Amino acid sequence: MKNVIQEKSFEFAARVVRLCRHLQERKDERILSRQLLRAGTSVGANVEEALGGVSLADFANKMSIAYKEARENSYWLRLLERTGHLTPRQFASIHADIEEIIKLLFTIRKTARTRKEIADAK
Repeated sequence: MKNVIQEKSFEFAARVVRLCRHLQERKDERILSRQLLRAGTSVGANVEEALGGVSLADFANKMSIAYKEARENSYWLRLLERTGHLTPRQFASIHADIEEIIKLLFTIRKTARTRKEIADAK
């Protein structure tokens, strides 16, 4: 069975890599694109670490980090759009992806915390 967040965060990272390459080559934009590249690839990396976690607490912690990184991606994308480096169409497409990932990670994080609290209470 495939893991939805694992797949979506990996595909998002691949999109970010391609977008950053485009920004650097065609728009000569390096500073913001590097920030986006770091944050964009970090989401999937933290999801992978969470899935290999040694405990529920480890899993919850890594998913929380992935959630924060996803929110940071939203920020960089909004800034790139506001400063004219992304067209409204480019922005809408990739931002919709990160918003979906944020929602998934929020739910995963909430569920993991609840399960951890239940386990700690026993």
